[in-house]
Amino acid sequence: MPQIQSKKKRVKTNNKAHKLMVTRKSALKTSIKKVLTAVDAQDKEAAIAAYSECCSKLDSAVAKGVHHKNYASRQKSRLAKAINSIQ
Repeated sequence: MPQIQSKKKRVKTNNKAHKLMVTRKSALKTSIKKVLTAVDAQDKEAAIAAYSECCSKLDSAVAKGVHHKNYASRQKSRLAKAINSIQ
């Protein structure tokens, strides 16, 4: 544990930011899994609904600096391809 007051504060703020980042990443992964679960169940309507929610979460994650824009683009493309594969 640091002895200097400013370093103590920095440790606290880093922990707070880390918890927020982990929460956002976890919510994003959950929304991606919802889309994939709907695709596995061959439920196109549910998959499309989950996909639109997932896209907005991906866009907000990019805006907040959680992920790179190429990551979001790749995930959107991958999920759209999975949805389109449903007969």
